[in-house]
Amino acid sequence: MDAPQLDDEAGLRGLMFSIAYRMTGSVAEAEDLVQEAFFRLGRARLGGVVVESPKAYLSAITTRLAINHLRSARARRESYVGTWLPEPVVAKLHESPEEMTEISDSLSMAFLLLLESLSPVERAVFLLREVFEYPYEDIAQIVDKSEANCRQIFARARQRIGSQQARYEASREQSEALVQSFLAAARDGDLGQLVDLLAADVALYGDGGGRATSLPEPLFGRDKVATFILEVFERTRRLGVTPNTVLVNGVPGVVTHDVQGKIVSVLSLEVLDGVVQTVRSIVNPDKLQHLGPVSDLLRIPGRDEDAGTP
Repeated sequence: MDAPQLDDEAGLRGLMFSIAYRMTGSVAEAEDLVQEAFFRLGRARLGGVVVESPKAYLSAITTRLAINHLRSARARRESYVGTWLPEPVVAKLHESPEEMTEISDSLSMAFLLLLESLSPVERAVFLLREVFEYPYEDIAQIVDKSEANCRQIFARARQRIGSQQARYEASREQSEALVQSFLAAARDGDLGQLVDLLAADVALYGDGGGRATSLPEPLFGRDKVATFILEVFERTRRLGVTPNTVLVNGVPGVVTHDVQGKIVSVLSLEVLDGVVQTVRSIVNPDKLQHLGPVSDLLRIPGRDEDAGTP
């Protein structure tokens, strides 16, 4: 009798992580919130509480913890050094392609950044309804609002998100081919080829969080972005850094490693109309450590004492 329950709750752990990550944009924080939610479930059972629906119980605890986390994180993000980007979720290029394609829209960096325009409660309502398809009755109980209020919150959030959301309609195969061409041009130092692969208004964002060398401000325009990328690839190539294509938040991207196999950076490339529209580079070691050992190549000396990343 115990095995089915354990299997069910293993599946619930994945669902709770999916909710917490989309709420917080942080792998580490999401894992902590899910751990706390399961701890509270276990404590309730030990106290004699009969939990008829572990999914409902865990969904409520995880979401409420995430809302509280976001409320405290907003002030810290205001003092964040440079551009703030979500922590990347990285998978092998051909790992569960159907599943990754299905979730990529709600997992993409672009989508997660759009969610930043919503209040914590708006974010919760929107995600639970739009992405996870929870009924309004359950959402109302989770966020302690009426069903009518939740419907209004969702409608406003959906209108706000929908008016800003770009549709990246390139197929997985087209995106993968473009990223491979991007990588080849960057490695070969082919400025003309790289420029041709970028949108005229391409944007490049870097997140070092004050912990690693990165762009202080975003770059815009294919010439500036292409030149910067070639300079970075040439400099890191001399240091023995190797790039490999992966899935970053559900879309093809690049992860780089140093000669010891430690992670240097993760790049997310968003493709629109056959060209790269947005490049997001994450080098903040705090946001890469969940992926494995992080390289010191770009780390800024004397910044290890800074605690945490919002």
